[in-house]
Amino acid sequence: MSQLSVLASLGRRPATLALLGLAALGLAACGGKERPRADLAASQVTTIGVNSYLWRASLDALSFMPLLQADSSGGVIITDWYANPQNPNERMKVTVSILDRDLRADALRVAASRQVAQGGTWVDAPVEAATVQKLEEVILTRARDLRRSAIEG
Repeated sequence: MSQLSVLASLGRRPATLALLGLAALGLAACGGKERPRADLAASQVTTIGVNSYLWRASLDALSFMPLLQADSSGGVIITDWYANPQNPNERMKVTVSILDRDLRADALRVAASRQVAQGGTWVDAPVEAATVQKLEEVILTRARDLRRSAIEG
């Protein structure tokens, strides 16, 4: 199974209650005055230190992998090694860094490591650029969908 097949199901995670809770907090802070809905879905969301749409989308996209670290203040998510049950001789590890508070493509950096089993040990192997690019696309698309949902709310 190819690296891309490991990531094939990434964009299909349902939205979680965390986004709804964030939207509810924004509404509760209105203080009686009605605000335009676009304010709830501003591209710059700083409640957790980084853009919350990119953060939530990254967690959703990587939800099938075990997490080693998730630091919302620093915007870093590091997974542990994950082997697809259908291809146990290959495993991947992913690091996502959110670099800005704005929802922008250049605010997201994804790095991946790959190993293959050879002779009973794990050996480093190259990661196809398309694999990392596909994961970035999945996260950005999911983040935009979350923002759009908050606007249409």
